[in-house]
Order: sequence, then structure tokens, then C-alpha cells
Amino acid sequence: LGCFNLTLEGHAECVRYMMSFNVPLLILGGGGYTIRNVARCWAYETAVLLNEPVDDALPFNDYFEYYGPDFRLHIDPSNLENQNTRQELERSTNYLLEVLRQVEAVPAPQMLDIPPDTYLGELDEDKLDPDVRLPESLVDSIVEKDAHVLCV
Repeated sequence: LGCFNLTLEGHAECVRYMMSFNVPLLILGGGGYTIRNVARCWAYETAVLLNEPVDDALPFNDYFEYYGPDFRLHIDPSNLENQNTRQELERSTNYLLEVLRQVEAVPAPQMLDIPPDTYLGELDEDKLDPDVRLPESLVDSIVEKDAHVLCV
């Protein structure tokens, strides 16, 4: 992908790494250099995010000719030589860490599971169909216990 000589598998490995933290993720794209490779990348990473296998052979579609001559999902890495020196990488890493160190933290609430304080009277929640709305009169009759405010 691009001049980084990064394969789809390498790019998706970054997604797998982030998924390993088991926290909610919002995956956003930032564009790309070669539209057919961006489409390949998003298709593969969507499969990775869903933990679904995906075939390397592309199915026939209206844009099939864009993916020639091999018509495969995965692209072969180019033969670009890695011209990054260890010193350049360390300098860039140190600079980035210094910039991040200077970023002011934004206060945010902690994410805590708070049990519901709702009393549903005689309703048996296990027998309710989650796809059917309760009648409005029944919803209005639900009594809430005293609310507790959790400040973090």
C-alpha cells in the first residue's frame, strides 16, 4: 500500500492488534492513493473486524476489470528497498512521543456498568419479546426507584 510497501495482511495486523485490547473501536478511513487498493484494504479489514474468512479470488462485479491482471484481493509487496535507518526511526519516535507528552489530557468520565434502578412490577422481563414495544400505558405505569447519581 502506497510507498510504504505494506501488504493488506500487514495493515490488517494493525487492526488485529487494536482489537486485542477488547475496547470499543471506531474504524475510520482517511483515503488512499490507489482506489482499487483502498477498496481491497477496506474489504479485507472489514472481514478481519467481523472475524470472517474472505476468499483471495475476487468475485465478478461491475468493477472487476479494475482489479486486473490477477483479480485477487491481496496485492503483492513491491521490491522497494527499506531506506529507513534505525537512527531516523528512533528520532521520529522520540519526536512523536515528546509531542504526545505535551498534549493536554481532556477529562472524561470513566465507563462503568451501572445496574438499572427500574422496577417493572409484575412484568416478567424474560417473557417479553424484545422486538415488540410495550403499550404506552404500561410504560407510563413503570415506577423507578430513587435514582442514584454516580459522580466520577
